[in-house]
Order: sequence, then C-alpha cells, then structure tokens
Amino acid sequence: MTIIKKADFIDSIEEALQYISYYHPLDFVKALEKAYNAEQSQAAKDAIAQILINSRMAAEGKRPICQDTGIVTCFVKIGMNVQWDSDMTVQEMVDEGTRRAYTSTTNPLRLSVVADPAGARKNTKTNAPAVVHIDMVPGDKVDVMIAAKGGGSENKTKMVMLNPSDDVAAWVEKMVPVMGAGWCPPGMLGIGIGGTAEKAAVMAKEALMDPVDIHELMEKGAETTEEKLRLDIFKRVNDLGIGAQGLGGLTTILDVKIKTAPTHAASKPVCIIPNCAATRHVHFHLDGTGPADLTPPKLEDWPEVTWEVGENVRRVNVNDLKKADVSEWKAGETVLLSGKILTGRDAAHKRIQDMLARGEDFPVDFKDRFIYYVGPVDAVGDEVVGPAGPTTSTRMDKFSDMMLEQAGLMGMIGKADRGEATVECIKKNKAVYLMAVGGAAYLVAKAIKAARTVAFADLGMEAIYEFDVVDMPVTVAVDSEGNNLHKTGPEIWKLKIAEMNK
Repeated sequence: MTIIKKADFIDSIEEALQYISYYHPLDFVKALEKAYNAEQSQAAKDAIAQILINSRMAAEGKRPICQDTGIVTCFVKIGMNVQWDSDMTVQEMVDEGTRRAYTSTTNPLRLSVVADPAGARKNTKTNAPAVVHIDMVPGDKVDVMIAAKGGGSENKTKMVMLNPSDDVAAWVEKMVPVMGAGWCPPGMLGIGIGGTAEKAAVMAKEALMDPVDIHELMEKGAETTEEKLRLDIFKRVNDLGIGAQGLGGLTTILDVKIKTAPTHAASKPVCIIPNCAATRHVHFHLDGTGPADLTPPKLEDWPEVTWEVGENVRRVNVNDLKKADVSEWKAGETVLLSGKILTGRDAAHKRIQDMLARGEDFPVDFKDRFIYYVGPVDAVGDEVVGPAGPTTSTRMDKFSDMMLEQAGLMGMIGKADRGEATVECIKKNKAVYLMAVGGAAYLVAKAIKAARTVAFADLGMEAIYEFDVVDMPVTVAVDSEGNNLHKTGPEIWKLKIAEMNK
C-alpha cells in the first residue's frame, strides 16, 4: 500500500503549473524547429521564428509563454493500492494547487476562469476550479497529466456524430479551414473517435498529452488503423496551406494524436481539439516518497533562431498617423509600431455597447487610434506589463461597426483572421487590421515601455489600458482596400503545395 500525502500532491500540482507556464515540452520545441527549417513561406517562417524566440525567452525569464495561461485540465490515474493521507478530495487538492500556482507572487499567472458561465461570468480570482478526470487503475502509484489550455484553441473544438461509413479524415480536412487561425497554428490536433459524445471529447483532450512523434511514425511506417489515420490527416491538413498563424505555408500542424474507444454500432462520434503554439503540459507520477521531481530542460536544447526585420519594413509613430497614411499600407507588409495604443477585448467591448445603448458616451476617445485585443499577465519586478500577446480577433467582429464607424478607430490589432463582414467594414471605413503573432506574448511585452489603465479598472486584465510601445512588430492582415492576407496566403500556398506534390 502506497500512502500519498496531501501536501505532496498539492505541491506537485502547483509546481507543475508554474513549470508549464514557461517551459514548452522539448519535443514540441524540436518539432517547431523542424518546421522552421523546412518553411518556405517568409511570413510563416517569421511567425515561427518569433514563437521559438519567445519560447526561449520565457524559459530564461521564467515568465509565461502566452498571456492566456489557460484553464487547467488534469488527468489523475490512481493505483488501486494507493491510500490518501488527506482530508480533501482529489478535485479539492487540484484546485488548491491551481490557486497557489496562479496567485504566485514571483510568477503570477492570468486568472481566466469565470463562474456562472451563462450569466454574470464573474472571475473566480483563483483560476479554479480545474477540470479533473479521475481513473482507478492497477498499481501503487498516482499518475498525473496536467495541462493549461488556452481559450483561443479550446474555442475551435469541433464535434460530430458521423455515420459509421463516413471518412474521419475527410471530415477533419473539411473542418480545419472552418476553424480559422484563432487556435494559433502550428500546433497539434487531438482527435477522439468512438465511445459516446462526451467520451470522444475527453479522449481528444487526453490525446494532446502525448509527445510529438509523427516523423518517427513516418520513418517506421503505419501499422494500426490509428497510425494510418494519423498520417493521412497530417498530410491532408498540411496540404491545405494554412500555415503558421494562418498566413499561408507548409506547416499547419506538427502532429495528429488519436485515441479511440468501442462505440455503438449505429454511431461514430468524433471530436477534434487543437493545441496551439503555446502547448503546455507535463506528465509526472507520485510513489509516496515526496512531491514530483520536475527537471528543468537545458537552455541549450532550444535552437538558436534569430528574427530580423526585412528590408521592406515600415516604421511608424501612431501618434502622428492619419487615415490617409494607413491607406498606403498593403496586406502582407511588416510594420513596427511606436507610440500610444489602446487595449480592449470582450468584456470592454460589451460594456461600451451597453453604455451606448443607455445613451452614454464612449469611455475613451478612440478616434484615429489603434486598439490592441489583449488581456495581459500582471507585471512583476521592474516589468511595465507581463506577457501581452494578442487574443483571437474574431470574438470582436460583432463590435466592428461600433468601433470603426461610431468610435472612429483607425486600426485594430489582434491575432488570426477576421470575418467577411468585418473585412468589408474595414474597407468601408478605410481602416486596417494588423496581426501580432499568437504564442509570442513575452516577446511582444518587451516592446511595451509604459502602461496605464484608462477605463474599466474593475475588469482586471480586460480593462482598457494605454500602452506606449516601441517597434512592436505586426503584419498588415487586412489593408484599407479590404485585401485579406488570411484568405490570399493559404490560397496561394495550397496551390504551391499541390504543385510540389505532383
């Protein structure tokens, strides 16, 4: 009989969540390096470079890889010969470890979990409760797989009840373009097939805990149904040409992971859950001898990657810009922004909408300004702001008319693609949409030299800030003529890849 102490379990959860906030799994880093070296699309190659540089910076600084430090998902497999020395349930212990990790004073993590999801959506202030899956298994140890899952990738989950004769790979190939780029590719796809609807979803999530090994599988050759399906989906998805950050390129996914379970003869439940470029998970076990021992990776295991601005870069001071100036910017250009920009995301936009409905004024003068969709991590030490990468822009699409036509914004900054109606609104108002790289939050934060709250302080990380930035790197994703890089880039690279495959 193995006795697991409450303190050992809670300490292990706390340490694991801190660990994964700043350490990418090395198998993921190596897969990114392979994708970087193979990439032929300059825009995609630059994006992967920023992700790799950010990854190393986060590991060195022990600060979050991404500002969205996720909702905690924990798989706990308890040996039948384990006895707990605890007055708390497993759920309560995971929640306590989560609370400690996320409210750390040395590396505070963003509190993103809200209670009353269908109503007030009030922040729990602890990032608990975690989502915990518990299994009883043979043995005398406790195995734990724990992940911090960002909202941008989680929101792109797709679920279907296929007919038994339907082709899973064909459905995945159809769904990935619909997911857009808000899940921050390149990443992984976790796929659950079989069981029942909820079982397929849990299997898809658990599959994402496995190491990246698709290239080893290619060398070995597929033997099982699942292995053959992994290789089929891997090729189909990368042949779509979506590429890093949806800009068009050779690598959209780094691996495909599949778990299956027996299912009803009339059913074929399938769930896809993507993991983003901020993939964060770790696996440890407890055997009664103390807390988990998580060995830090060596910094020399990260590739030496540099990212330099090309010759065609456009340096601008946003404080002096007018709409006539941004009309010269073309989709695909790299721009380095300096000056004062505003921030705002879901909660701020909704509150502004409610204020206008009541006949109130805008809380801030947005005319001829840029707004950055971000919810930063709290600053520590001498930081101006914590990691501050972009959030998924499509969530703000429904507010585009309000912010461009009524508020008079000149431009918006976020990650991933925009909907067709928003692209038309950008064109109509001669504005621009700029894309920052998702998964490079610590790198982006280094460009922020000053920050102050200007409205809605009670919203915490969703408040409206004013950032003073210097050479913040962005790409023109939609220009004032409505040219959309997230549409043209993948179209071009899908054709290029088809030619390469001939």
